[in-house]
Amino acid sequence: MAALIDAKRLRAIQDSAFGQLSAKRKETTNLYILENIQPAKSEIRARHQRIPIKQPTVVVFVDDEPLANWSHECRYLLHDADSGKLYQEIRAGFPPYLVDPPETFKAFHIPVVAQNPLRKIWTIKPELMFPWRIRKGKRYAILFSGASNNRHTNDLEFLYRQLVDRFYFDADKITVLNYDGTINYAGGPKPVTSWPGDGTTYTMPVHDAGTRQALEDAIDALKPKLKQDDLLLIHTNNHGGHDGTESYLCTYSGPDYTASDFAAKIGELPVFADLIVMMEQCHSGGFNDAVIESSTAERTTFAAACTEGKNSIGGADFDPFARDWIAAFAGADPYGAALVSDPDYDSSGRISAREAFSYADDVHHFFDSPVYSAYGVDAGDQHLHQKWRYLLVHRQFVLKEMRWLRDAIADPTQFRHAMRTKVLPELADLDDKWAVSPPEPAAAQKMIAELLRSAAR
Repeated sequence: MAALIDAKRLRAIQDSAFGQLSAKRKETTNLYILENIQPAKSEIRARHQRIPIKQPTVVVFVDDEPLANWSHECRYLLHDADSGKLYQEIRAGFPPYLVDPPETFKAFHIPVVAQNPLRKIWTIKPELMFPWRIRKGKRYAILFSGASNNRHTNDLEFLYRQLVDRFYFDADKITVLNYDGTINYAGGPKPVTSWPGDGTTYTMPVHDAGTRQALEDAIDALKPKLKQDDLLLIHTNNHGGHDGTESYLCTYSGPDYTASDFAAKIGELPVFADLIVMMEQCHSGGFNDAVIESSTAERTTFAAACTEGKNSIGGADFDPFARDWIAAFAGADPYGAALVSDPDYDSSGRISAREAFSYADDVHHFFDSPVYSAYGVDAGDQHLHQKWRYLLVHRQFVLKEMRWLRDAIADPTQFRHAMRTKVLPELADLDDKWAVSPPEPAAAQKMIAELLRSAAR
C-alpha cells in the first residue's frame, strides 16, 4: 500500500491548491486530494488519458465545473511529496475515479454541492392525461446509466414513473440498467432512500448493471420481439466523452461505448415502426448521425443535451435537459410544479417527440447545446401516448371521471393499480364493442361513469 502523506505537508499542499484559486473560483471549484503518495514511474488514469507520475507525488484534483456531467474541464495538480511544492499542472476531462473512489481520495473544499438534504419543494398533483391506447404494436423502453451519480439515477426514475404511471407501459417491457445493478450511484446522498421528486422510495426495478454488455444484451433481447408496428424508446444518461474521433458513453467500471458501436448494434434490430432516442451525457450529439443512419425503424427521432464537441450540465437532483424533456411528457416538473409553458404546441392533447425536444430546448440551461434530428414520414409526431377510436369522442368526460377516481382512491399506488388492472382493460372492451355498434352519447357516458365508479369499490 502506498504511504500516506503526513498531516503537516498535507495541510500545506491543500493550502497551496486553495491559494491558487481566484476569489470567484473559490466559490465555484471543488478540490480533492489523494492522501496516499503516488510512486515514481506510476500513472493516474483519467479515463483514456494517462497522467505519468515522474517522482513521488501528492495529487490534488481540481473540478472546475462541479455540476457538469463528465467529461468536462478539470485539472490535476502534482506536488512534490517531500517539499510539497507544485511542479506540474495537467488539464483533463475526467476525474481519477468515475465510480467507487478509494477512501484516500478526499474532498477538502466543496463550495458546490450536487445534493442539498435541507431542500424542500412544495408539490402539487399533476393534471391527469387521457390514456391514449395503441391498437396495434407494443411499446418497449431501455433506460441506461453507467457511472451514475444521484442525479442520473433520479432522471431514470422520473422517466420510468412517466412510462408506467402516465403512459401505462407494461413494466415487463421496460429494461432498466443502472450503476452496479441496483438503485445505487457514486457519491451522496447516502444511504440511498428516496427519490427527491416527491420523497417516496424509488419504484423502478433495476435489471442489470450499467455496463456495455448489459446494454447490448438488452438490445439483443429485442431482436425476436420487435414487430412491424412496435415502438422502442432508448434513454442514456450519466457521463460521456470524445476520443478525438467520435463520442462515447461511459459505463459502470468497464469499457466505454462508442457512437459507432452503439449504432451498429441498433442496426441489427429488425424493421419496426418507431425509435425514439434521447441522450443526456456529455458529447451525446456525436451519436446523432450514426443513430439516424443505422436505425431500422420507419420513423426515428434523436434528441441530445449537447453537440458532439461540448459537455452537458448537471444539477442538484436532476440533469436539466433530461429533466425538462421528461417533464414535457409528464406535464409537470419532478416536484409536481407547473411547467414554464405548455409543451403541447399544436393543442392536440398529446406530446410528440418533437414537442418534448422543443420544450426542453426552449428552457434549456445556457451551458447545454441541445441537438435534434428526425427521419421518416411525420417522424416528429412520434409519441408515447396510446390511441383510442370511439372512446376519444368522450375524452373530456373520461378525464372528469378519472379525476373523481383519483380523489376517491387516496393512495396513488392503488389508483395506478386500479387503472392498469381494471379501468383500462374494461375501457378497451367498450371501445372494441363501440367499433361495431356505437351507443348514443348519453348511454356511452353512463357506461363510462359506471365503470370508473365501480373501480373505487
